[in-house]
Amino acid sequence: MPLVLIIENEAAIAETICYALNTDGFSTHWSATGTEGIEQTLALQPQLIILDIGLPDINGFEVLRALQAKLDCPPPVIFLTARSEEIDRVVGLELGADDYIIKPFSPRELSARVRAVLRRSQPKITPENNERFRVLAESFEIHYYGVPLDLTLQEYRLLHTFIKQPQRVFTRDELLSHCWDAPEHRLDRAIDSHIKTLRAKLHAQRPDEEAIRTLRGIGYALNPKL
Repeated sequence: MPLVLIIENEAAIAETICYALNTDGFSTHWSATGTEGIEQTLALQPQLIILDIGLPDINGFEVLRALQAKLDCPPPVIFLTARSEEIDRVVGLELGADDYIIKPFSPRELSARVRAVLRRSQPKITPENNERFRVLAESFEIHYYGVPLDLTLQEYRLLHTFIKQPQRVFTRDELLSHCWDAPEHRLDRAIDSHIKTLRAKLHAQRPDEEAIRTLRGIGYALNPKL
């Protein structure tokens, strides 16, 4: 279940939030100060933070800035504020908060906002962004089950071609055309050699999985995940 960290100095409010979210299927943890909230975020890695602006040690804006400085990808944040001034909402959103809610609030509304923010923050599943593969095209990098692969340019191009069209079977001629700058000067066996080394690198990460399949007399394709 998703873990929500509540950074709120008023115990009664924190208990109300924890009860509402726990009842709605979330796991919760409470920190009473900004400093503790930063430490708990780093330790627990929550999926979302509910962050009070008016904390006793440092304000919520400073907490968010600190998390942004310490984490490459900080969790989404919903600001809590006892004030309805527009300036708080504007500052919070400009800093990168995902939503805000004004006290007093309905526990049902809070749960609904938490669910909405979590839905928006989920990465979209695409052929190039899934459980097995993540393609970073700008750096010519492919991650396999979260581990970056050490690929040559041709291996990167081959694997990227398979990932973009995971249901398609590619002939050797098609792979030469897609992956080589001068395919007319290459032989079919160049494909076989690069596929062999690519398979070895994938197999080193997942010995129990054959990521690329051979269709004899036709070509190669990505194996569906079993």
